[in-house]
Amino acid sequence: MTAVRVGVFGLLGSGNSGNDGSLEAVLRYLRAEHPEAVVDALCGGPEAVTARYGIPASRLHWYRGEYRTASGAGAVAGKALGKLVDAVRTAAWVRRHDVVIVPGMGVLEATLPLRPWGFPYSLFLLCASGRLTGTPVALVGVGAAPIGDRATRALVRWSAKLAAYRSYRDALSRDALRAMGVDTADDEVHPDLAFALPAPAAGPPSGTVCVGVMDFHGGNDDRARAAEIHRRYVHGVTRFVRTLAEEGRPVRLLTGDACDAKVAAAIRDAVGLPLVTAAETASLAGLMKEAAAADAVVATRYHNLVCALKAGTPALALSYAAKNDALMERMGLGAYCHPAREIDADRLLAQFRALERRSAQLRGVLAERNAAAARRLDEQFTALTAALFPAADHTLREAS
Repeated sequence: MTAVRVGVFGLLGSGNSGNDGSLEAVLRYLRAEHPEAVVDALCGGPEAVTARYGIPASRLHWYRGEYRTASGAGAVAGKALGKLVDAVRTAAWVRRHDVVIVPGMGVLEATLPLRPWGFPYSLFLLCASGRLTGTPVALVGVGAAPIGDRATRALVRWSAKLAAYRSYRDALSRDALRAMGVDTADDEVHPDLAFALPAPAAGPPSGTVCVGVMDFHGGNDDRARAAEIHRRYVHGVTRFVRTLAEEGRPVRLLTGDACDAKVAAAIRDAVGLPLVTAAETASLAGLMKEAAAADAVVATRYHNLVCALKAGTPALALSYAAKNDALMERMGLGAYCHPAREIDADRLLAQFRALERRSAQLRGVLAERNAAAARRLDEQFTALTAALFPAADHTLREAS
């Protein structure tokens, strides 16, 4: 068979386990359904992607100081020049491929602090290059949300319009794109790509509670009060963890991005009890293993929740965005959400105890919802093959 050249694109290998889990799900699909494909990446952490997944990878940005705050004329000039160089580099990279896939991730949202000239600009370059070179760009199972900043919203809207294929991880994302003026009539909604990853078997009751923490400062529109939001968040989670530990419950602190480790360390030091430990996990597989061994999970990051739910462990969301609430509702746990911006430790404890009382029932609900998610993701990958690999899809139909 003729080798199909597939590029994967995004903030991959940069320390965010959710982003990398989405990549892993797409690579598993490609290796199973399109083993002839030759895959490489344009991403944030090329060394990590190559080491972990065995595919060649190039840096997303020419300017190595892209993620550092520019201070001084030299840094500003370097960033500005980098934007021009990246336009040429991105177009050249896209042109070398038959298909480019953006695997999952919240690439069409700004629920966390984000500048328009950062990743939104990079995504626009990708999609515009795809349209100019004739290489289809697929946004697969991505997240989207309403965006207040006009420049960011414009870049996101045009990126979506220029993409050849779009699917979303929830209906809220499709609605957000429609509200931005994108025609989503033919776009489909499927579960998050991470639900396609294998889950470990549940362990015996252990009394352990996993608490997923985050370096949380609010969203893109919360910059003026980011410090206060962060302080209240850490204080509320610390009170919750201390109460559990004082009751004799082992607590495992989970993270989802490299930047979260400092929050986990601060909470562990503030509580100061040996029952509170921090898990060192750099992948969704590791997070699922931790969740499967726990009696319950309380988590902030979206993919910490996905891992708990996929593992079949009852979970409570410290929600920072509508996507968290939508995920919990879809998995049958919509009653167990608590606002991350305004944690009330007493009410959180009451919700947690209610969750544990229904643990056996909720595990049954999660088993049913996970089976449904698996079926929907099979449909996602079938649709992706039909849209991006028509020759292979025709061959598969003939063989069957």
